[in-house]
Amino acid sequence: MKIADEQEFDKVNVFGTGMFNGEFARFFIGNSYLNPLASAGEAGVDLVNVTFEPGCRNNWHVHTADKGGGQVLICTAGEGWYQEWGKDPVSLEPGAVIVIPAGVKHWHGAKSDSWFSHIAYGVPGENCGNIWLEPVTDEKYDILSK
Repeated sequence: MKIADEQEFDKVNVFGTGMFNGEFARFFIGNSYLNPLASAGEAGVDLVNVTFEPGCRNNWHVHTADKGGGQVLICTAGEGWYQEWGKDPVSLEPGAVIVIPAGVKHWHGAKSDSWFSHIAYGVPGENCGNIWLEPVTDEKYDILSK
């Protein structure tokens, strides 16, 4: 369900918005927020609730690993988009699960008229990393709203 009002979104964002994502803000268009749920040190995996304001999306990026790795997105509130390079965008709603293998160029974020949250699960692997690439341009993103 699309939710444009922040206060209404807060009522259904069961894992909480968290703090402004200042460390990675340069890789996002718009504001995003992080609420860590578990760390690799305490649970063996990183779990973070990522919240995007309407229109916010991250740059194209690739999760890297020598073995294993990648990311799983578990959509929890609002509506968003996910797109792999060369493929059509996928509409995201609560309950959607996206499995992103290491080496796949992609982006994800909120729809232009809705807040959006997903839990990001960093798949364990060897020598895992992330390569941030070009932004998703307004021209390409705005087509999704039509």
